[in-house]
Amino acid sequence: MVISSAEIPPYFGQWETPGLIGAIITGACAAEDDPAWAESGAENPAEYALWAEHLCGVACLRMALAARGITPPRARDLAKMLTGYGAYVEEPDGFIRGLIYAPAITWLAETHAIPAEIILDRAAEDILPLLADGGLFIASVHPGIRRPAEPAPGKGGHLVLVFGAAGGALRLHNPSGHDAASQADARVPLADFARFFAGRGIWLPGAPLAPRA
Repeated sequence: MVISSAEIPPYFGQWETPGLIGAIITGACAAEDDPAWAESGAENPAEYALWAEHLCGVACLRMALAARGITPPRARDLAKMLTGYGAYVEEPDGFIRGLIYAPAITWLAETHAIPAEIILDRAAEDILPLLADGGLFIASVHPGIRRPAEPAPGKGGHLVLVFGAAGGALRLHNPSGHDAASQADARVPLADFARFFAGRGIWLPGAPLAPRA
């Protein structure tokens, strides 16, 4: 699958300064100290730090919107919209649950007339047909995928945007990549991706697919 640079979606991270994501993940830098925190739409650094940890799905949706030529809302603003749809739930103990797929798909349809489907129980190689004609796939993977050559601690718990394939590898944007190479247009061999992939996600079709046999 050949993708020109013009077709690569813009990259957005969970945190506003991509160059700080690695340090924030390791604890070497507090998220509250991100100088660009206000660009997220959060009201203060504490709100920014609390929500950014949960916004891999928001980052993927922002990138998907941008790929469709739509200027996306700011990260925290979009999180608020999605919370109104039930795609994020703030539990009484303060835990934030989401991204919940079905309400997010409803938001895409009602707000931007973008069709999307929940994909379940798929193997990594099943992703390839989903990318036809500009299709995008928001895939559930373990966050350890930022270092795909290392053993996978598990599957799922994090979302990345898969937009293409080349040379036996999936091309993806990882909202929590620890460095430039693992963030925008990261190339993850299909066999490595499979070790982290939970078999589910959200598909934004480029064109209708034929039913699976």
